[in-house]
Amino acid sequence: MSKIGRKPIDCGAVSIEIKGNSIHYKGKKGTGVHELPECLNAEVVDKKLKLNCQEHSRENKILWGLHRALLANEIKGMADGFKQDVSITGLGFKAAVSGKNVVFSLGYSHKINFVLPEGVTLTTDKTGQMLAVEGNDKEQVGLVASKIRALRPPEPYKGTGIKLAGEVIVRKAGKTKAA
Repeated sequence: MSKIGRKPIDCGAVSIEIKGNSIHYKGKKGTGVHELPECLNAEVVDKKLKLNCQEHSRENKILWGLHRALLANEIKGMADGFKQDVSITGLGFKAAVSGKNVVFSLGYSHKINFVLPEGVTLTTDKTGQMLAVEGNDKEQVGLVASKIRALRPPEPYKGTGIKLAGEVIVRKAGKTKAA
């Protein structure tokens, strides 16, 4: 049996409706639909969603665990949402949010305009160096955070650049004068 697939998903405040192989869910952050493959079926028992596999082959077990994880993330996103913290380090490096556009000043000769996709919001502190990427789709939030990081990755000598929360930058020693 799949160790991930057999775990029930706690629905909490999200309402779930099963229609054939499609699961419709609705929470305070939005609504969505997840299509299950033919080898899986779902049922709701005591506010918990449980996926069942009809035939236990290797491919079906893989799909079972995958769709359970995807559904758990979608349901958690509709209930609470996801948040990724990003920090900008460097003299004069900052971000300014105006609607769906973010303008980055990252030490280049020009400013960088970044358009946020639908369903993702970005907030900054008053210095413009601490960013919070939020949304209800875990994959989308992570993708936006990694695209922001790619604008100016942290460099190992001075430690300036954009890094994700919890990321450790291994610092290198600079040149030293020969004695």
